[in-house]
Amino acid sequence: MNFKIPFMKYRKIAAIASLILFAVSILSIAFRGLSLGLDFSGGTLVELTFKETIPLESLRVDLSANNYEDFQVVNFGSDTDVLIKIADVEGNSSIGDEVFDLVQSNYPETELKRIEFVGPQIGSELRDQGGFGMLVALGMILLYVAFRFQYKFAVGAVVALAHDVVIILGLFSIFTWDFDLTVLAALLAVIGYSLNDTIVVSDRIRENFRSQRGINPDEVVDLSINQMLSRTLITSLTTLLVYLHYSF
Repeated sequence: MNFKIPFMKYRKIAAIASLILFAVSILSIAFRGLSLGLDFSGGTLVELTFKETIPLESLRVDLSANNYEDFQVVNFGSDTDVLIKIADVEGNSSIGDEVFDLVQSNYPETELKRIEFVGPQIGSELRDQGGFGMLVALGMILLYVAFRFQYKFAVGAVVALAHDVVIILGLFSIFTWDFDLTVLAALLAVIGYSLNDTIVVSDRIRENFRSQRGINPDEVVDLSINQMLSRTLITSLTTLLVYLHYSF
């Protein structure tokens, strides 16, 4: 497909929108923080399967009546599968069994699928190691792009990656979505996709600067992005199709 979209014409609008999203994300992360999942905060996870659909609110009432405070009750997969997450209570690893006994007393045919317990020390270590790993990855990316292209391209690549990562983290902070190891893995995948696209476009820009001597830099950038746009769309579409396949 031969696209002719004047991207550079709208660069100021795009830059302003990105700066606003970036600033809002930074502020939300700074003042609200992230809703850390069980992997990072520590606690107990109980997965149950019921014979028939039950109202989640009744489970919440039962847990509250038994002095459980910081917990989440959500459907997981089907309407009969329920996931109960309870924040760490002084490293008590028996909470999962207690919760299952409580639920089974009201719903005798409840089936226990799994119980997982993550202590606060392990959760803290996972959080620190995950954050350190991401910083190391960004640093290695900077070195690679600087070696492969030019320092200016390297700075642009890292800024683009930081932009994508911060805005995603900002969305998790704003909407209080759980941030766990699965999300961290997905975030690293986003970094990979973003970096791959950045390198491909940067390489095409470099080639066009050499071959297209008679046009200005803005036109070179527009030409390069349009030449690679179909590749970007196909890559994104195939990823989206896989996601949709596993979502329904």
